[in-house]
Amino acid sequence: MTARSYGEVVAELVRAQKPSAGTPAYSRFVNRRLGRYLAAGAFQLGRTPNQVSLASGFCSLIGIVLIATVEPSLPLALVVTAFLVLGYALDSADGQLARLRGGGSPLGEWLDHMIDCVKIVLLHSAVLVSFYRFDAFSNEFVLLVPLGYLCVSAVMFFGLILIDQLRRRHGGTTSNVRGDSVLKSLLIAPTDYGILCLVFLTLGLPSLFAVLYGLMLAANLVFLLAAIAKWYGETAALRPAKEVVR
Repeated sequence: MTARSYGEVVAELVRAQKPSAGTPAYSRFVNRRLGRYLAAGAFQLGRTPNQVSLASGFCSLIGIVLIATVEPSLPLALVVTAFLVLGYALDSADGQLARLRGGGSPLGEWLDHMIDCVKIVLLHSAVLVSFYRFDAFSNEFVLLVPLGYLCVSAVMFFGLILIDQLRRRHGGTTSNVRGDSVLKSLLIAPTDYGILCLVFLTLGLPSLFAVLYGLMLAANLVFLLAAIAKWYGETAALRPAKEVVR
């Protein structure tokens, strides 16, 4: 078999792209494209999806550790953002590489979710540590913002995983029915982890960062409350498992 060129691999990834329905703007228009190029490079190098997942986690971890241990500055903001953005792009690349290689595995799905969960918990914890260690604000109330963001993100992550499992077990639809609207992608952009990564560009300007970070928290809280109401109605309509199994 003739080896595929980098361009041919990228083109194949474009054809195998997941549906965009319900995908926030950054992930849809930026992160998937970055992940595509990284996945093609990983394929050319003979890397596995799990290796890409671990690389994603490692890049994110470097950025998170820097947030918690280095005093905020503009150079730090650039470095942190670069590592977080790269980690997120690699998070997209692992799934694209898996599809290119014929499909993922239960281990790969587990590893990807575990890394995402750890990343969510550590990122907001690192912001809390940074606010406390470097005493950027006279009002200690600001410490509640990353703590609240941590809670909202953890509940959202668990809720998304749980509702997907309940749909599969009880005969619900697992496809997104919200349509492929660009407007919807833009409206839900504040819930996008990629947008949160870009907020760290202002890390060297503590007051501006705190405002943007707080606005992201508020937007995610509103989205979470709306999602909980939707999930409640959806799970109430699901059939018992014994009716699904034939």
